[in-house]
Amino acid sequence: MASRRSHDAPSATKRPRRKGLFITFEGIEGSGKSTQAQALAHYLRSKGFRVIETREPGGTPVAEHIREVFLRPTRKRRALDPLVPECEVALVLAARSQHVANLILPALEHGAVVICDRFSDSTLAYQGYGRGLPLTELRSLTRWAARGLTPNATFLFDLPVSQGLRRRLSSTDVNRLDHETAAFHQRVRKGFLSLARQAPRRIHTINAGRSPRTIARQLITLIDPLLDEGLKAGRLTVKRA
Repeated sequence: MASRRSHDAPSATKRPRRKGLFITFEGIEGSGKSTQAQALAHYLRSKGFRVIETREPGGTPVAEHIREVFLRPTRKRRALDPLVPECEVALVLAARSQHVANLILPALEHGAVVICDRFSDSTLAYQGYGRGLPLTELRSLTRWAARGLTPNATFLFDLPVSQGLRRRLSSTDVNRLDHETAAFHQRVRKGFLSLARQAPRRIHTINAGRSPRTIARQLITLIDPLLDEGLKAGRLTVKRA
């Protein structure tokens, strides 16, 4: 459930109990989470649920522009001005604030299932564990940018870094983070696993080295109880035939 925001904030108005279902997919580069997120969305639509697929950074026009700055590979003319960790965080949080306010929260209020490829856990894993920025401050900032929004469930796709990077570097859309060192990606992976241990009820660790069909079946097993609960509580919108 989303926590109440500070009453000192101009936009801090009391909200009714949150509707919808907010599901996030997390993992290192090349873990296969994006493909499985799309497969899960297809399954949910086949069941009649209203589904919104989105991603971070991105999801809205403004946030997508920020994504381009955040992920584009460094060219020679920008080599003397690389993104520093604090700038990375500022970009991600700026995109998230737009994303949550203008897409995610409105969709949830209409009873949709929102499937998001990356969210606040990625900020903690990449900029916190990966870059070494202080986790206490990052937790506070990510909560502020997300207006206290927390996923109902998170699926963490885990596999060895070497395997994930081989997948990514053989693709046609290599981004700036794909060129980071293996040591950096190892810290990110360890960070994700640490976050999973800290929130075992929310974060479900998925062995991403198995077949796509096996993974898809596991996701359905995990999400079906959440759907049943949402339907019984009248929090989800279902299309009637």
